Amino acid sequence: MKKGILIIFLLSLSVLAMAQQMENLRNFDKRNFHFGFALGYNSSDFYLDRNVLEDFERDSLLVLDVERKPGFNLGIVSSLDISPTFKIRFLPTLSFQERNLAYTYAVKNDSTVQWNKKLESTFLDFPLVMKFRTERVKNFAAYCLVGGRFGLDMASNKDVQNTTASLKDQVVKIAKSDYGFEVGGGIDLFLEYFKFGVELKLSTGVKNVLIQENTQFSTPIDKLRTKMWTLSFTFEG
Repeated sequence: MKKGILIIFLLSLSVLAMAQQMENLRNFDKRNFHFGFALGYNSSDFYLDRNVLEDFERDSLLVLDVERKPGFNLGIVSSLDISPTFKIRFLPTLSFQERNLAYTYAVKNDSTVQWNKKLESTFLDFPLVMKFRTERVKNFAAYCLVGGRFGLDMASNKDVQNTTASLKDQVVKIAKSDYGFEVGGGIDLFLEYFKFGVELKLSTGVKNVLIQENTQFSTPIDKLRTKMWTLSFTFEG
């Protein structure tokens, strides 16, 4: 997410330069409700805890890595303005995520074999966050946010049959529901007709979403918790 941080920094510089211009949307903060939409780029990951195994055939696992993959978000922004500097936001979001579990096993003759298990999710997320914003400086304001989220994986693989499947076709099952917390920050730019925001956010799951079936690919894992960085662009009227 270094590119995301760089984008926010460059936009901040450009916004500060615009702060000397005429103030747009002067009555924006006088309204109690605001609505809009959000477009985002995400990078999904897992917090992974390994099991310690005694069975050599299963403990021949040398490396188990989580590989991050890019995805994107589409969301609706609903904001309740308690004051110009404190807001409560509800952002129902459709989030397309992908990760890859990379296994490296030791086999005979000091060689190795690798398996990759792709985990794709389409989450319907319901984040509720508190937004703490600075006072406006002409057309610019900065903010931080904290809150929680509940999500349902509409593409959950929990019903896949692993018992009779080959190693190639076996999957690592993930629970349909998830919940956790979110922290982040960003900037608001008041344009002539709408407010444009740039936001960087970390979503961390609390629930262990692994469905343990004691297969070759699930047994080495004790816990899986979701993790996602999101760079969002919001448009509010």
